[in-house]
Amino acid sequence: MTDAAETLSIVVPVYDEEQNLATLTRKLLDTLQDLGRDFEIIFINDGSTDGSADLLDELAAGDARIRVVHFKRNFGQTSAMMAGLDYASGDIIIPIDADLQNDPADIPRLLERLDEGFDLVSGWRKDRKDDALSRNLPSWIANRIISRISGVRLHDYGCTLKAYRRSIVEDIRLYGEMHRFLPVYASWSGARTTELPVKHHARKAGRSKYGLKRVVKVPLDLLVVKFLGDYSQKPIYVFGGFGMLNHALALLTFVVMLYFKFWGGKSFIETPLPTLAALFILMGFMSMLLGLIAELVVRTYHESQDKPTYIVGRTVNLDDGGD
Repeated sequence: MTDAAETLSIVVPVYDEEQNLATLTRKLLDTLQDLGRDFEIIFINDGSTDGSADLLDELAAGDARIRVVHFKRNFGQTSAMMAGLDYASGDIIIPIDADLQNDPADIPRLLERLDEGFDLVSGWRKDRKDDALSRNLPSWIANRIISRISGVRLHDYGCTLKAYRRSIVEDIRLYGEMHRFLPVYASWSGARTTELPVKHHARKAGRSKYGLKRVVKVPLDLLVVKFLGDYSQKPIYVFGGFGMLNHALALLTFVVMLYFKFWGGKSFIETPLPTLAALFILMGFMSMLLGLIAELVVRTYHESQDKPTYIVGRTVNLDDGGD
């Protein structure tokens, strides 16, 4: 059961959401004040180019429970989420989108599920109010692929609204665009995970920052997650497996070349296709392997030097020397 004294940290990544911030803040405050818990709202201004920065400063000036982290430039949602986790001081961390499509009124329901003994409650936009072709269909496909490969069965990995116990996410580091895989990382750490249908509203102001390019990014990110989860401590299984496969392909190509040589009436120099096929296969495998190595190098670089994936310009109402 959840201790009533547990504090809350609401993390809100922001990028050009000036039209939504005042309404979101009011709704968050109305909801959180009724819970009877200490809370903080941390806005991560991810290099907004509209008036979001000034508005966030005004909101923070009027309420010390509103904290703001201003990035020097746009680093992306994963870095914003990582900064939120780094700066959060609450026992329970709840990310929420700034576009008003998530409903702050669902926060008490998430906390009730945590009370049942779970470590992570993931929102499920069961009746999603987005474009069916460009947003819903790619998301539906991605969610099923991620669930199948990761083994963590969730309907909606892309829903930002989730509730995490601090203990399960404080040691997780996020890179690239890996924020959607936080439930996978948490589950691998032993977190008890469930999901809860939440309300989803159509966007009324501003514009979406997502497009079909995510369809390409998700499977590539999933490849990295799967590799790190299963083979980060034994990469020889992957590298050696690909090497053996290449040897098998080379042997098969050689057999085909011999067939053409002795029964097909063609010499080796008359059949470039086997060599060309082998070259393409080799190039493809080398590209994938180099990509995986690069992922490990990036993580080693950041972890060994304790370098964050974002740069903070200034903060408001935080204890690290900000405004």
